[in-house]
Amino acid sequence: MRKINVLFMQSQTYYGADSMIHGLLMRYFNRERLNVHVACNPGTPAAPSASLKALSTIPDLQLRPVRFGVTLNERSKGAILKQTVTEGPPMLASLGGLVRYARQHQIDIIHGTEKPRDAFYGLLLARLCGARCIVHLHVKIEDWISPLTLWAMRHADGLLGVSDFVARSAVDFGYAADKTDYVLNSLDATGWDPNLDGRAVRQELGIADDVPTLAIVSRVFPWKGHTELLQSLALVKKTNPVFKLLIVGEDDPRATPGGGSYIAQLQEMTQALGLTENVIFTGFRRDVAQVMAAADIFAMPSYEEPFGVVYLEAMALRKPVIAVNSGGVPEVVEHGKAGLLAPYRDIEQMAANIVTLLNDPHLRQTMGAYGRQRLEQYFTPQRMADEVEQYYQSLLIREAKR
Repeated sequence: MRKINVLFMQSQTYYGADSMIHGLLMRYFNRERLNVHVACNPGTPAAPSASLKALSTIPDLQLRPVRFGVTLNERSKGAILKQTVTEGPPMLASLGGLVRYARQHQIDIIHGTEKPRDAFYGLLLARLCGARCIVHLHVKIEDWISPLTLWAMRHADGLLGVSDFVARSAVDFGYAADKTDYVLNSLDATGWDPNLDGRAVRQELGIADDVPTLAIVSRVFPWKGHTELLQSLALVKKTNPVFKLLIVGEDDPRATPGGGSYIAQLQEMTQALGLTENVIFTGFRRDVAQVMAAADIFAMPSYEEPFGVVYLEAMALRKPVIAVNSGGVPEVVEHGKAGLLAPYRDIEQMAANIVTLLNDPHLRQTMGAYGRQRLEQYFTPQRMADEVEQYYQSLLIREAKR
């Protein structure tokens, strides 16, 4: 039986969370059963692609630089048209070369994200070279998604969610259940040392060793639950006045379109709730692991989080998790084992959960240890790669029978 030939689409120049997941797949696929290729946006001489740099480190990966043209996401039609005039011909030539490349290497599966260029060009490429197209869904499927992506999903051969929550959102949106499945994400735990010392960060921020500390590390965005967390901590302070919360991240321009700084709004809320002495806004940090190591509890009550790799990062550092029972979170954080989950917007229950962990260092340690063990035993890149390979095989068998 010949190997499966898979080609990943990496149209974006940045290397985000979805790119990291695909990079782990490319790295951990069994090369005795799969040949792995990637069509990667190289960027420009003035702005080289972070994706190209990251993917170039993966052994036995056949990398094809491709000019994908203008981004189709969150751009006006006028801006797209204007840039297409200059970039269109080179893009068409590059994509034409990719078609020839896919045919030459007998590509069986085109694997891309729900990014418009990944999904749209991936489907066209699959149809032109006789391959099967998979759209890997990293977000909940809703009306805001690009029409090009929704069209590509409609005609793709398979939809693969990063959680059961995401897969069900596609089915609920009207996509066929028999072509929709999910494989839970993973984390390379070797990059997250549970014994990492966070005391230097505490000293920098003026936090004494005996002050219990929570941290939220995310885009500073309404759906991440900053306001609900602050409201809960206002209740916590009535019985547990000594604690710190680290809000790590910078303003996301999408948080308040035309409405100014969301961080400024959170700072005003912090003052109004009487939490000024308890909350530290760190801004953007590159030493995220050290900041999380400095905390005793990771808290991110995100609403309808598709998966939440950051929860795995917290578990890798043996941190118990405070979150809500929403989206894909309960598929990652087991309530009562790796952390405590409250119903969405149940401020009182979240506050009670926080107090429980603040008052019980042994429970924090037990939950942290369980989270790390669960990560090492299940949320591994090899498990994820093996399950995606099984998905490929079942898809190809299913399509061969048609």
